[in-house]
Amino acid sequence: MKKGLKIIGFVFGSLVVIALVVGFIFTNGLKEGANVSVGSIDLSQTPDGAYEGKYALNRWKNTLVVHVENHRIVSIDVEKDVMFKLDTVTQGVIDEVIANQSLDIDIQAGATVTTKAYLKAIEDALDGE
Repeated sequence: MKKGLKIIGFVFGSLVVIALVVGFIFTNGLKEGANVSVGSIDLSQTPDGAYEGKYALNRWKNTLVVHVENHRIVSIDVEKDVMFKLDTVTQGVIDEVIANQSLDIDIQAGATVTTKAYLKAIEDALDGE
């Protein structure tokens, strides 16, 4: 009986430690990322081309390539995506940036830091080309 209780205690303790580690991974940098400010872009002087941009904050690391033609963003390719991504968030941000030709878009609900990570990578790509 004592051996069974020790096993149960060990399993429970292990699950608590795993839950704490996973919680840390998911929340580390959340507050800092939510407070990141996104600048603006000026495409009027941006020549045609493909521009690589990166952003990195804990699990929100990404690399994007922004394609510009006739001073307009025509497409954005995700080269390296954020950890634990949602395709709907990724595509939603890309679609809104292209439609608005601006980084001033609605932040995806429940994905503030992920949205800002994409916007910062786009800003990086187009900031000074």
